[in-house]
Amino acid sequence: MKKILYIALAALMLAGCSEDREHILKVYNWADYIDEELLDEFEVWYEEQTGEPVEIIYQTFDINETMLSKIELGHEDYDVVCPSDYIIERMLANDLLLPLERDFGETPDYLDNVAPYIVEKPSEIEGHGKNANDYCVGYMWGTVGLIYNPKYISDEEVKDWDVLKNPAYKGKVLMKDAFRDVYTSLLIALNKEALDSGEKDLKTLPFDTSAESIQMVEDYLNSFKESVCGWEADFGKEQMTKELAWINLSWSGDAQWAIDEAAEIGMELRYAVPETGSSIWFDGWVIPKYARNVKAARYFINFMCKPENALRNMDMTGYVSAIGGDEVLESMSDPEEFDPIDASYFFGPQADSVCINPVL
Repeated sequence: MKKILYIALAALMLAGCSEDREHILKVYNWADYIDEELLDEFEVWYEEQTGEPVEIIYQTFDINETMLSKIELGHEDYDVVCPSDYIIERMLANDLLLPLERDFGETPDYLDNVAPYIVEKPSEIEGHGKNANDYCVGYMWGTVGLIYNPKYISDEEVKDWDVLKNPAYKGKVLMKDAFRDVYTSLLIALNKEALDSGEKDLKTLPFDTSAESIQMVEDYLNSFKESVCGWEADFGKEQMTKELAWINLSWSGDAQWAIDEAAEIGMELRYAVPETGSSIWFDGWVIPKYARNVKAARYFINFMCKPENALRNMDMTGYVSAIGGDEVLESMSDPEEFDPIDASYFFGPQADSVCINPVL
């Protein structure tokens, strides 16, 4: 209902008083990907920081390409959007982004809370002469793997993507409708021997769109197409909790949501990243070139980087924030539930043995 009200407000305000656009912030984000109470709180915070009112119009998309097509056509004047890494690369290539400016006056700059591990990820993007870190700020990140029901599928089977080819699971496999994540993850796994031998490189392989590689992945997908009961952008996690599917190629955040929901009804779901190889992704906030309230967009991104807001978004979505630091680490730690793991790559050397959820 809240999203409908935001969109209705957009139509009324833009139709009747277009001069107020300078006090409107249009945010375009993935569905179920934010604590929506923060939207109202941002409006109050922004006026406190700048002395200027702002009204948020919040809309959602289900796949990257839907969002991108609207911006490429120039028909939408969104002020801040949240694309995935490969879409950020495409937007940079097509000159569709405005650079970030980190001048917030008396307001603290919270962008430095983004973990160095995530800051490194945009630097790996082909920016076509631009540094991606000048145009995007990490929001959430995770892995591509398999949600599965251990009632039907064993922990041993999900160590390899070939579990999807098991004829015993015909009609019980769900696939994520995100071609880059599916293609990249399977391409890495199918080239495991070449990667292990050094014949191919993990940093360049995901960008391999040769006819040979595309055919390799296509053949692999076709080998179990009879087992697939659907391609989904967001409903797969719910299907898993209803046992309408037994295994789902998915993102780690959706997996955590499904695991939590299943636990509430006395059901067990698990998540694994196949040992044969997979991929890491991140989503980040950017300001499209057609934005009309760039100042509020910059402050919104800054607001999302406050650790307390990052934690609330994590709790709401099941995904892992790009924000690091001791406050986030402490909140994620639970020695009564989880065994120690090494998370020093993200939180720093003090996190070489911390009790946090391995799915996250």
